[in-house]
Amino acid sequence: MAGQGFSLRQASIVSDGFEVFSVDPFDSIPPPVSSVSASRPESSSGNVLMTLQRILDRLGGMDLPGGDHVEAFLRHVTRRNRRPRTLCSLSTSVMLFLGMLRDGGRHELGSITRADVEAFIEREQDRGIKITTIRTRLVCVCAFLRYLVEEKVVSPDVFGRRIRLKLPERLPRAMDPDDLAKLLSVIDETQDRAMILVLLRTGMRIGELLHTRVTDVHLRERRIEIYEGEKNRLGRVVYLSDDALSALGDWMKERDPRKEYLLYSRGKRSRMCYSTARSRFMRYIERAGLDHRGYTVHTLRHTFATELLNAGMRLECLQVLLGHRCIEETRRYARLTDKTREEEYFRAMSVIERGDHDKCDHPLAALPEEAELRAQHG
Repeated sequence: MAGQGFSLRQASIVSDGFEVFSVDPFDSIPPPVSSVSASRPESSSGNVLMTLQRILDRLGGMDLPGGDHVEAFLRHVTRRNRRPRTLCSLSTSVMLFLGMLRDGGRHELGSITRADVEAFIEREQDRGIKITTIRTRLVCVCAFLRYLVEEKVVSPDVFGRRIRLKLPERLPRAMDPDDLAKLLSVIDETQDRAMILVLLRTGMRIGELLHTRVTDVHLRERRIEIYEGEKNRLGRVVYLSDDALSALGDWMKERDPRKEYLLYSRGKRSRMCYSTARSRFMRYIERAGLDHRGYTVHTLRHTFATELLNAGMRLECLQVLLGHRCIEETRRYARLTDKTREEEYFRAMSVIERGDHDKCDHPLAALPEEAELRAQHG
């Protein structure tokens, strides 16, 4: 199918004129752990099976066309060792798509065409769903349709041409240095200070930090081992700066040694949940008088990347620290930190403001005259 336009394994997305392929979650393969000596055993199979059962119970109460195929698809995905969150995303998208077909009086999956996929996109747009969410749902629906093609339920013609969604390319937002100083000055809890400084100095995603066990932290080597990345399951090692190491060392002295996870909250939970971490961060943002600035926990990761690039770190090194598969993801931060472009702008603007347009000695200014001389004597 590679030469027939829309790939069965990918949803093609076009953003700002550049075509980017987003691999569907059904087809992705967990990568090997990078820079980590051994894989840590996980006991997530029970959670996946519980999630699957809840989804199937919900599916049983819905009158959707091809419900048996949906169940077979989800069981197949479960056997491929996908995360509970992936199962939820796939099932939600597929149920929305099949619900649209049912509401239109369709009861057979064999009649699905590319026009149905386009109609689904348009319906989600009409509902005011964000384009990034629509992109995710498109990828999930295409994963389901690829499964149906392989099972010979749907014709391969459903992938006749690439379906293109133009996505906005927003710049990542970093914290202003003064705002960051205000934030750090109001943190009074040892665990919270460790959490915020580790996020700020390692670039870890909040989910990765919340899943970090004490055995993953090596204070003497000043490193934390991430055995499975939050978004792409890409393992990596991150390093601790002096202030993060100090904050983490203080927390290690106070924490309950019986707890398995590095961060935890009071109560029955074995680790701190996202909503608790977020509420604590936002409490300090409010205390620092920064609640109008729109900062989120993820802003700390953006700040980490931006500060390292400003300090001269190469993109390739930052890519590994952030756990990006593609360097284009990392390159977004370079747009914020390109000092050469900034210097060129102010140099040119100073010429304009002085009114010295005709005296510009920039190398490009000589190009037209040089080209003319070459044409005369070539």
